[in-house]
This record gives sequence, C-alpha cells and structure tokens, in this order.
Amino acid sequence: MTVATIEAQPPTIAKSERGFFSLMAPGARKAFFYLLVIAVGFLVAFPVLWLTLTSLRPASGMFYVHRGTEFTLENFVEVFANKTVIKAYVNSAIIATLATVLSLGITVTSGYMLSRFRGPIASGWFSIIYVFRCVPYISWVLPLYIVTQNLGVYDTYLGLLLPHIAVHICFFSWLMKGFFDGIDPSMEYAALIDGCSRWGAFVRVALPSAIPGLAALSVLCWLWTWNEFLFALLLTSHNTPVLTVVMAQFVHELGIEWNLMSATAVMALGPALLITFFGQKYIITGLKI
Repeated sequence: MTVATIEAQPPTIAKSERGFFSLMAPGARKAFFYLLVIAVGFLVAFPVLWLTLTSLRPASGMFYVHRGTEFTLENFVEVFANKTVIKAYVNSAIIATLATVLSLGITVTSGYMLSRFRGPIASGWFSIIYVFRCVPYISWVLPLYIVTQNLGVYDTYLGLLLPHIAVHICFFSWLMKGFFDGIDPSMEYAALIDGCSRWGAFVRVALPSAIPGLAALSVLCWLWTWNEFLFALLLTSHNTPVLTVVMAQFVHELGIEWNLMSATAVMALGPALLITFFGQKYIITGLKI
C-alpha cells in the first residue's frame, strides 16, 4: 500500500491583482484615475487656453501679467481688417472642402476595389499605394514643386488640390478598405443574383452601409487639409495664400507679433473645433466598423 504525497502549491495571484494597482485601495484607485484624467485634460487644454488669453492681451502685455493688464479685442479687429488674412481664411476653407469632396470620390472606390476585388489590377493598385505610403511625406515636396511649375498650376487652387488629393488617396484608401472589410458582402451577392450590376451593388448596398466610415473619413480629410502647412508653404504664393502660411508671416525680421498670430490661430481653431465637436460621434461610429 502506497501513500501518495501531495505537494502544497503556492497560491496563484490573479493578473488583475498584480502590479502597482494591487497595492492601492479601491477608493484610491478611483481617485488616481480621476487625477490622471484631470492631468491629461489639463495638458491638452492648457495650450488652447494660453493661446486664447494671448489673443486677448495687448502687444505690450505679452510676456508679463500685472494687476492693471486689460484684455482687449483689438487684435481680432486688426486681423479682420487685414485683407490677406481674410483671403487666406476663405482659401483654406475652399481648399479643405474641395480636397475632401474630391478625395472621398476617389478614395471610396479605391478602398472598395482593394476590399472586394482580386486580380492583377487590384494587386497593382495595392502595390502603388503601398510604395507611396513607404515614401516619407517630406520627400514629396520637391517633385510636386517641379511638377506644378512645369504644368503652370503653381500658386493656384488646382496646384494645391492635386497634392492633397494624392496624399489622401494613398493614406485613406487603407481606412476605406478596412471599413468595407467590416461590411458583410452577402447582401451585395444577393443584389448581383437579383440582376444588379457590380456598380449598382456598390451604390445601393455597400455605399450606404459605409456612410459612418465616410463621415469619419471626411472629418479627418478636412482637418488634415485645414491644418496642413508644408505643401501650402512651398506650392502657394500671393495668389492663393492659406491661413497656416499667413500665421507664419507674423514672424519677421522685426520680431514676432504674438498677439496677432494668436488671434489668427484662434480664428483657425474655431472651424476645426466645430467640425470635431459635431463630427465626433461619426468618427467613433466609423472607426468601430
């Protein structure tokens, strides 16, 4: 008769109980989480708050605040009276809107092809997009400058729209492919069986299902174009100034006009915040597809 010996095993500790948070009481964890959220929110909001305060202060009170410092709207009055700034504001809105509309028209079909089609054409298009995505963004500038000069579209809407559309196609076709990959193609197959063409199945079935993704992509495209600086700096001049370049012109040999630059930046921040605020639910919904 043998006696089985059972060795005592050390108690296992759940993964959730390990680490730094295991040493904290539940109430302390909650307080730590709230403090972390407040700290991150402060880091995000502080630059915007400081920018707004700077735009409301006179030029003589940029670098110090004393008891008699007064806030003023003269900076905004001066900026609105500057025709170059207003022209740049309008140009930025037009270019961002046109680039978004035209880019979506191409990107949605590009993403659908990458998601649904197989063959040499789709593989070749996939390879082209992949190669251009591997190229650093800044290396596009000189070739695009030479091309716009040779085509005679330098410092025009077309000369600035084409580079933005090219970048959007390369970067956002992947997002559209992901949106269409998340849509069940069985309804499209049913439409094809019922006699619908491939284009009809795309327009009537796939495209309506991808509307949340399109809305998210349109917000991202618009914000990217609105905030873009490098293309606008090198591909435009006096005919089509944009807001990001005009803001940089407040830095000159006589100094930096912080008050006017801040007022212009607040003007540029307004539309971006509005579009982000009203489009955030579409962005969240679209990215969940």
